[in-house]
Amino acid sequence: MGGFSWNWQYAIACIPQLIEGLQLTIALTFLGSILAFVLGLVWMLLRLANVPILSPLAALFVEFVRGTPFLVQVYFLFYVTPGLGITFSAFMTGVIALALFNSAFIAEVYRAGIEGIHKGQWEASLTLGLPVRRVWTHIILPQALRIIIPMLGNYVIVMFKETAVLSTITVMELLAQAMDAGFLRFRFVEPLTMAAGFYFIISYASARGVRLLEARNAARA
Repeated sequence: MGGFSWNWQYAIACIPQLIEGLQLTIALTFLGSILAFVLGLVWMLLRLANVPILSPLAALFVEFVRGTPFLVQVYFLFYVTPGLGITFSAFMTGVIALALFNSAFIAEVYRAGIEGIHKGQWEASLTLGLPVRRVWTHIILPQALRIIIPMLGNYVIVMFKETAVLSTITVMELLAQAMDAGFLRFRFVEPLTMAAGFYFIISYASARGVRLLEARNAARA
């Protein structure tokens, strides 16, 4: 199967294919993150609004998604929903799977951030006669976002690494491209090692950025 020796010529030849996979991985992470942030906010608002039927359904969805494996959800979206008449490309299925799975966790992050705002600010704002919508958009959410942005950054890093699961549904992201390169010569040491290196470098750099953001927010507090 190629042994464990390192072949630099082969490693360099794999780089363009790995870069192609990395670009797709970044696109999946970006689109999945944006959609997860929006959906997470929707689930959180529905849970806090106590709307009959909708609020319990949102709570049930969040708990169900948090309590089932990501891979099972990916398989369900890719193999089951087409039978229900809902069909997406493998790429879009990956984006939706990332977004739905992480939105359930992000909804809890939003809720924790909002509950961290002192109730006195609600009372003072309403006493002044400010509309509820303005209280939300101009007072509560901006403060909550400052608290939770570092946590959201961590979820983006998690999503970046979760994209590897999407190789199971033919999405040619970084891991899938590494495996494809390995199968071409039945030699996996170089492509898989370099793929792991890409994951680590980007995840580590992003985590450092999140920690700097946390430190900056702490200094402002």
